[in-house]
Amino acid sequence: MLSRASEPAALLSVRDLRVEVPIGGRRVAAVDGVDFDLAAGESLAVVGESGCGKTLLARALLGLAPEGARVSGSISIGGRELVGSSAEEWRRVRGKEIALVFQEPASAFDPVATVGAQIVEAVRAHRKVARSEARRIAIERLREVGFPDPARGMAEYPHRLSGGLKQRAFLAMALASDPAILVADEPTTALDATVAAQVLELLDRLRLGRRLTLLLITHDLGTVATHADRVIVMYAGRVVEEARAVDLFREPRHPYTRALLASLPRLSARTRNAARRFDAIPGVVPDLASRPAGTCSFAPRCPERFDPCDSDEPTLYPAGESIARCFLYDPRLRS
Repeated sequence: MLSRASEPAALLSVRDLRVEVPIGGRRVAAVDGVDFDLAAGESLAVVGESGCGKTLLARALLGLAPEGARVSGSISIGGRELVGSSAEEWRRVRGKEIALVFQEPASAFDPVATVGAQIVEAVRAHRKVARSEARRIAIERLREVGFPDPARGMAEYPHRLSGGLKQRAFLAMALASDPAILVADEPTTALDATVAAQVLELLDRLRLGRRLTLLLITHDLGTVATHADRVIVMYAGRVVEEARAVDLFREPRHPYTRALLASLPRLSARTRNAARRFDAIPGVVPDLASRPAGTCSFAPRCPERFDPCDSDEPTLYPAGESIARCFLYDPRLRS
């Protein structure tokens, strides 16, 4: 984990988090030893290719790991340990202290209940208020997220809303009980570019206005550049780099991070009028069930692979202002 001695105390603290899932008759760590802290009002992005474990990490933070998964390590919110909590204890925490915004809000809504009824239910799940007061709060939340004509919107059914309005309505529901932490799992995946930008700007306004702590799960490094204070890069279930966003883009340390950035489209004077060949990362993300133990998981795809990568497993080493899971920064090999 990146050293942050001068930073404020963590609101969310994660230590050695492992999520093991059953695959092929055995348990495999799909999230393997993740550590990070998040302070109030801070934004942390978790990035990586599909299958790297970032969505499973997000769900584990809310006690929503899939059936059969085994979660170990530590998840602490405001000093309260949650790993090992009962289902009832998790229900008291979800929505009130930490909330989740799904990548596809249509699947998260009940299609036969109005938007308003569902937000009212979310309000009353953690507050002992009359239905009329819950309705007032629901309208206020819709107004806060920029939903047009929120009083009228209360009577709408989810299927009648555009993708952008669905996401705004779901944000209103996630904020119904004023959680301190919001986990946004690919919140713009199903949206066009213009609406996606509006949703991300809304998340920024909510974070600043509410001093909301934001964990942003994404595969889009463009999103990270403008909407995160810090970044965690995941590969094959593990953190391979952690850095401030500005440092990650200025001087990426891990070969995988550099490869991700090299694969981004760029518009420059040289390429504006000519087709540009993208620098695709060779190979594929490793199958967790057959991932070799005791070696670097990225080694088969890495252009900087050398002998230690095939015989040992790197840990996270200091790398300038960042940390990286790469033998290039192992002080024993640099001396």
